[in-house]
Amino acid sequence: MDADEGLGRLRVLGFGEADAQELWAHFDGAERRGKQGHGHARIPWLEGLEGYDASAEPTLIEEEDGFQRWHGRGAIGYLVLGRVVRAQLASPPAHARLVVCERTFPTGMLGHNVRRLAECGLVGVLTATSPRRLGHPDGGAKLAGTNPLAIGIPSSGGDPIVADVSMGAITWGDVVAGLRREDELVPFGGEQAHKAFALALGLQLLVDSLVTQPGHGAVLLVARPDADPVPALRATGIRLPGH
Repeated sequence: MDADEGLGRLRVLGFGEADAQELWAHFDGAERRGKQGHGHARIPWLEGLEGYDASAEPTLIEEEDGFQRWHGRGAIGYLVLGRVVRAQLASPPAHARLVVCERTFPTGMLGHNVRRLAECGLVGVLTATSPRRLGHPDGGAKLAGTNPLAIGIPSSGGDPIVADVSMGAITWGDVVAGLRREDELVPFGGEQAHKAFALALGLQLLVDSLVTQPGHGAVLLVARPDADPVPALRATGIRLPGH
């Protein structure tokens, strides 16, 4: 899928030009990084998705020193996080800020968002919930989403380090893209899968405890760094996350 086709299909869905461009940048960026489950396949997926308003505008509903609460207001989660990131870049915290995003789904490749922060000199840690698709490795009900965790660390030496890890052995995006089967979506780790399940459940409860309304949400920690550890790490010559 090229940009003309992708943008055209997003416009048909009712997204304004700026939002269509933002969505395409997210999907195409994922595709170029080899994350096909979060890439171009998400456009036909959106064409069959219900429950969002292409014209809705996310809103900052609560703010105090070191804290913000946003509400999606029916907007698709990708664009909620896009607004949130732009707001942090426009007015960075003095030291650190916790941002809670209500009614924010789907959110896609979370690394896309922390990368934008890190490229502008801010540390970002972001997680988001999704439909409950992971159960305990021993069996039982699905209790947690795949609940990815993305961390972006800026660097004076160039590209930031971006780690973006889902708690599933595969991603739901792989299923959406037709690359894997849904029954393969289990906590990663094999014999140690209980660790991934515990982290998925912990992230689920973290977000659920901070949102005030039921529904999927996201939590972002954004901070100004006080040190610059990435160049020394890159000097080891080891292949690092985020490329």
